[in-house]
This record gives sequence, C-alpha cells and structure tokens, in this order.
Amino acid sequence: MAGSTLASRSAEPLLAEPVLSEPLTAEPVLAEPSAALPLAKPVPPSAGTWRRFRRHPLAVASAVLLALVVVAVLAGPLVWPLAIDDIDFAAQLQGPSWAHPFGTDDLGQDLLARMIYGGRISLAVGFAAMLVATFVGIVIGSLAGMSRKLVDPILMWVTDLFLSLPQLPLLLLVIYLFRDKLKEVFGVEGGVFVMIVAVIGGLRWMPVARLVRAQFLTIREKEFVDAARSVGATWWSQVVGEILPNALGPVIVAGTIEVSAAIIAESTLSFLGLGFPPDIPTWGRILFDAKDHLDVAANWAFFPGAAIFLTVLSINFVGDGLRDALDPRSMS
Repeated sequence: MAGSTLASRSAEPLLAEPVLSEPLTAEPVLAEPSAALPLAKPVPPSAGTWRRFRRHPLAVASAVLLALVVVAVLAGPLVWPLAIDDIDFAAQLQGPSWAHPFGTDDLGQDLLARMIYGGRISLAVGFAAMLVATFVGIVIGSLAGMSRKLVDPILMWVTDLFLSLPQLPLLLLVIYLFRDKLKEVFGVEGGVFVMIVAVIGGLRWMPVARLVRAQFLTIREKEFVDAARSVGATWWSQVVGEILPNALGPVIVAGTIEVSAAIIAESTLSFLGLGFPPDIPTWGRILFDAKDHLDVAANWAFFPGAAIFLTVLSINFVGDGLRDALDPRSMS
C-alpha cells in the first residue's frame, strides 16, 4: 500500500501555482512646459539676389563706380557751378590745374563743367534708349512666345531682318531724313534727343525680343501656367500675371547691356558730327572737338574718353553680376 501510494504520488504531475500579478500600466508622463522656439523668418528673394551679387567683386566695385558717376553728373553743378559756355581766350588749351581740374579747350571753356553737362545727356540717352529697346523687345517677344500659329514665324522673320541690317549706315540715313523735321517740332536739343533715342532704341530691340520669346516658350508650359489657364485666366492675365514676372531676370541683364551700347552709339554719332550740335557738349562731341589738338592738349580727349570707357565697363560688369545673381541655377 505504501509503495502504491508513493508511485501514485510520483506519477502526478507537478503543477506550478499561477502567480497573480497586477498588470503594469504606464502612467502618462506630463512634459514640463518649455518656451516656444522662435520661428525663422523667411528670407526674401531680394536678399538672396543681393547675396549672390556680392560674390562678384568686380560687379560691386562697378556698381559703386557707376553710382559715383551718376551722382557726379547730377550734383556736379552744385559743386562746380561754372557755365559751359564761358569763353576765356587767355586760358585756352590749358592743362589740368586748380582753376580748371580737367583743363580747357581751344576757346578757354572749362572741360570739367562741360563734362558734367555732357554726362547727363549721355546717360539720359543711354537709359532712355534702353527703355525703348526693352519695351519693344518685350512686346514683340511676348507676342511671338505666346503665339502657336503664324504670328511667331512672321515676327521672328521681321526680327532677323532687322538683325541683318547694318546699324550705323541706317542710323546715318534716318538722321539725315528726319533731323530737321524733329528739330522743328521739339526744338534743337529736344529734337536731336528724341531722334537719337528713337533710332538707337528702335535698332536695339531684337536681342531682347529673341530672349523674351525663348523665356516665354519655356515658361508657358510650366504647371503654374497650366493651373492658371485651367481656372479661366485670360491671355493677358497669363502674360502679365504669370509668365512675364518669371522672365524678367534675363531681360534686366540684357537691359544693362543695351545702356552701354546706346552710350557708345550716341558717342559715335556725336564723334562723327551727326549727333547733338556743337554748343551741346556730350562726351562724344567733346572727343570730336579734341581730335585736332591731340598733340598739344591730350587731356582734352583723355577725360571724355576715360568717362565713356569707365561708364561702359562698369555697366557691363554690373550686367555680369546681375546675370549671376538672377541665374536660377545659382539660387540655393
């Protein structure tokens, strides 16, 4: 009996009593209130453009030089109030001195005063001709870029036709034909100014038109233009509100080049004696008057030549800096 009892006890399985434990519950941990982090202010696009422009040291130096030239020709009469037509035969063909920092011409007229006066005209012609060329180029380029039928090839044919024309002979022809008529309408100085600006601007719009057309052909296929078109935007709204603002970067760069080209064209016409009359001293006209006295008064030709050279060079470098600053590939 004892053995059977032991055997039965050993045969019974040993059952482990379950250990009851309370379920673990994670209590929520309340984070202590902390000060809100300040949000970074968005950087405006103009700040990025200025930052990229400053990476071009020649462009920055040229912008400063161009600003000094503009301030000098605008505020120069306040500092140097000599008249441009005061004749002093006792002081003719003098070199630079304290009384005449740039010297005098063959009539004893002060060259600094005449340079300041002529600088205003040369810069005005350059910027006005640039506005005319840019406006005409934007109109023709946008019409060609938005057209999908016959308008585009016709406008590009006209553009190529104007590009193939020799500009200087055409300038001379237009001046000979319309100079007297414009003088009767706008006066001597105003007529010559309108004529030169219209002729130079009317013959410099072709590069701008081709550039604007290329920009329009690319931008008009973008998603935001399709979205504006899908909600019923008119042709005018698409051009003015969507496409043109995104195409102005290269146009601005081209406009700076047009300013320098217009200044050179005006100086060329004045040097040839076909620009402003002799009593209106533009930089090109001063060079024309000095060409017969280079051996005795080299300063007479040096200062207007240096003014044209530095102004055109600074404008070109500013254009290079704007091209780099407005390039979408460099926006980062």
